[in-house]
Amino acid sequence: MGLTALVTTHLNSPRIIVISSLLVFLFFALVIQTLLRLEAQSPTKEAPIKSHVDEQLQLAYIASVESRLEYAPTALFLITTKENLISPLNNYARRLLAPGSVSDSIAFSNTLIDIGEQQRKMISFDTEKGQERALVAFSNLHIGKTQERIVAVLPIESELETVAFKAWQQLVHVLTHEIMNSLTPVASLSRTAVDLLNEWKIVAKSEDDYSEVISNLFIALDAISRRSDNLIHFVSNYRSLTNVPAPIKVSIQLIKLFARVSALIKSTSDENNRTIDFNVEPATLEVMIDAGQLEQALLNLIKNAEEATDNSSNTLILINARLTRGGRLRIEVADNGPGISDNLIEHIFTPFFTTKLKGNGIGLAMVRQLVHNNGGTVRYVRKTNSGAKFVMVF
Repeated sequence: MGLTALVTTHLNSPRIIVISSLLVFLFFALVIQTLLRLEAQSPTKEAPIKSHVDEQLQLAYIASVESRLEYAPTALFLITTKENLISPLNNYARRLLAPGSVSDSIAFSNTLIDIGEQQRKMISFDTEKGQERALVAFSNLHIGKTQERIVAVLPIESELETVAFKAWQQLVHVLTHEIMNSLTPVASLSRTAVDLLNEWKIVAKSEDDYSEVISNLFIALDAISRRSDNLIHFVSNYRSLTNVPAPIKVSIQLIKLFARVSALIKSTSDENNRTIDFNVEPATLEVMIDAGQLEQALLNLIKNAEEATDNSSNTLILINARLTRGGRLRIEVADNGPGISDNLIEHIFTPFFTTKLKGNGIGLAMVRQLVHNNGGTVRYVRKTNSGAKFVMVF
């Protein structure tokens, strides 16, 4: 305002007007520079907005990681090594420790804690469905002064069963093919030789012509023929393991299927004073399955239970069917016999393995084949009291 008054009083002096204009310009330049410095020193409105956005991104990333852990296809556990505390990290791990899965969660947790320094290890543990094997891997973490361990547990029993059974199928197929190729001509030639000897005996002029050598030869050829027939029958039974037809699944009420199985075994159970009870919960329970193959599997298991309880009094065989978590069908075949020795459990489903004098070792192997073909699993479960229990889950 002072410069303006000076200029108006000296309009006829160009020098004063120029100097005054320069001073005004310098004044505004100083003002602008001061404002810019003040703006740089004061907090801006964009900084907190940017910080808030970064925080949201971090929270979203953490939530994404937690979601991936929660639905990971393997059970994850966190072990604090100093206190030996174990806690599940995701849904799979919690379900593994929940009732209805691991039979003894404390023993299972101690097994994981005591793994040691091995990076990978195979463990086995009991579940309500039977013995389960799992692959365990771990990684050590150091967070500050705390040492922790992340343990991954991947149950692989079903996968091992499938691989092992396919290997047995291939082996049985090769063995039966080669054995049958060798036995068939031996059996045919031995029968032909026996027939020729019988004809020669009839046409012989005297008993002396039928010498002792010929008699011994007749006995030997007859023994070869009989043994060949037995071997052919034996191999034919094993060949059935590799010739199970593909299942034709239909919807069927279990109570009707159990009624048919009960009718098939009623005569033998009545003769031996056995009590065989069938139970379905709920009574309207239906399943999509090959009814004939499930019937055959049940008959094989019931037959085993009957043979196991031949020398028992008050024989009881129970067949129960019910739904479990996740809409799975669980069928149990249990008896009150002596059960199966611990050292035999891992072999009972192996083809050719049997503890019976007249057994052929394909009964339980066939059960596993039929159950697997229909998308299920079958296991032997240790009972707290006497007896044996087989569990099929579909």
